[in-house]
Amino acid sequence: MADVTPAEDTQEPPPSRPTGLEPRQLGFTPRKPVSWLGPVLLAATGARVALADQFGAYLDKRELQNAFPRRVYDHSGGDELWLDFVADLGDGFNATYSVAYLLGQPNLDVGRVHLPRAEVLVLGGDQVYPTASGQRYEDRFKGPYRAALPTPPADGPAPTMFALPGNHDWYDGLTAFLRLFARRDGGRIGGWLTCQTRSYFALKLPQRWWLFATDAQGDAYLDDPQLDYFRGAAKELQPGDRVIVCTPQPSWVEADEHAGAYATTDYFLRTVIAPTGAEVALMLSGDLHHYARYAEEGGERQLVTFGGGGAYLYGTHQLPTHITVPPTESIVRKASASREFRLAKTYPSRARSRALGTGVFAQLPLRNPGFVALLGILHALLLLALDNAERRVLTLPIFLMVVLTFGLTLFFSAGLTSGRRGLKHYLLGLGHGVAQVGLAVAGLELWRLLPFDTLRWPLPALAAAVLYGPVAGLAASQVVALYLIVAAQFQVNLNELFAGQGIEGYKGFLRMHIAADGTMTLYPIGVDRVPRHWRANPHAPASAPWFEPDRPLKPRLVDDPLVLGQPAPSYRSA
Repeated sequence: MADVTPAEDTQEPPPSRPTGLEPRQLGFTPRKPVSWLGPVLLAATGARVALADQFGAYLDKRELQNAFPRRVYDHSGGDELWLDFVADLGDGFNATYSVAYLLGQPNLDVGRVHLPRAEVLVLGGDQVYPTASGQRYEDRFKGPYRAALPTPPADGPAPTMFALPGNHDWYDGLTAFLRLFARRDGGRIGGWLTCQTRSYFALKLPQRWWLFATDAQGDAYLDDPQLDYFRGAAKELQPGDRVIVCTPQPSWVEADEHAGAYATTDYFLRTVIAPTGAEVALMLSGDLHHYARYAEEGGERQLVTFGGGGAYLYGTHQLPTHITVPPTESIVRKASASREFRLAKTYPSRARSRALGTGVFAQLPLRNPGFVALLGILHALLLLALDNAERRVLTLPIFLMVVLTFGLTLFFSAGLTSGRRGLKHYLLGLGHGVAQVGLAVAGLELWRLLPFDTLRWPLPALAAAVLYGPVAGLAASQVVALYLIVAAQFQVNLNELFAGQGIEGYKGFLRMHIAADGTMTLYPIGVDRVPRHWRANPHAPASAPWFEPDRPLKPRLVDDPLVLGQPAPSYRSA
């Protein structure tokens, strides 16, 4: 086992403190939140997802990492340890920096609880959006984190950062991720030191606690070099040891709808951890942008999702209240014995999440003007095609516009993240398509009440583009919003319902404390609102944040502190 001390990054000089948010002073460009329904982004993301599905195996760099040093990172030297977990963080500056600012603070007073800064920070995936590149990592992740903790603290050891890739980190085959995080001689991101050499890692923690972070996206298998790495690390495990397992996505929730989603995780637990006699006490993941904790019925194991690092909020009101892990109908013949879990807590609450979902009527057009413009163009063309249909011209455009309309609805009926299409997806898509065509017919009747038909061509087309298109686009966006509200009730397009709103609030991370008595306490920290304005802090000490919020952040515990390592307490329902 290697006891690795991260090296200082001699290539990165101490940053000068900026006096404002100008990119020339910062060395990066603060970015706005991603507009997930923008037409260009929809097309580009769809193409990348399709390419990843078809050629992902050819871009897989995990097996090439076998040539990288094989290290298990020993942080077990002290009697106790503070450990942070944050995921889904590389989006708009305000939300990402707010979380980074809290992570970098020397101390946090959350209610009556005093929490010192963690010595180890684990990033749980999706460190950048929408796709990975060196510049996007700089603008959406590295820059904000360097601004939050510019240099290692002067009053203690520098914290260490480890990162697990998510699906957005994978879109370039992990090229930019490995260049940033897996440097052979270590490096530094602001005041956090980096030392991992692969996209997966194992940490030895105090008091017989361990953390294993696996890299297996979607339905991907665990590659042989990764299995060899973890089997080698597991040789150190003994009966009675407790293990934290980090995965790129919460497969325990996904398996509620698709039984095979948990197969890779179960294989890892069954073949790597179980033979050692160690107990998996906690499983952590991001990917879904909220906090949700499932507690084992009659046992200690906790399943925690906390993707609150900066990306748009994802709803909690459609989460299953009870899950069986692995599912009893598992497609794997040699699955582990099933355990029952129930939803103990969510952030935001299920009621609050349901209320936030209704904000899509206002937020969708405000957050996605390009999408509204696309709808307006589509309806303007459809209007012109229908208006000329009685003259028996433009029949091909009529056909093309209807095809485009239904193609658009089929995207929303299955989405990029909704999994396999079933009958309900097509029925919902058909209903949405009928509603959009119905809107076009109603618009045609209104159009014919106006004198535009008396104008000479191309004046009717100009009027349709300038007058009709913007109004029709806004009306069509409301039809889309209504569709998303209805579809979410059937577990369809819940992601698009919230992605279209880009809610920046309800962010947070999990802080953990391993105590000298061998117990570990979980402190889920949330912040309901993130600042939109920051003031420069040019005369503060070198390790102080570059910017302070114009109004104080108000972090709070979003769940009761939970102690693992002793008989589990009773849990309140969400």
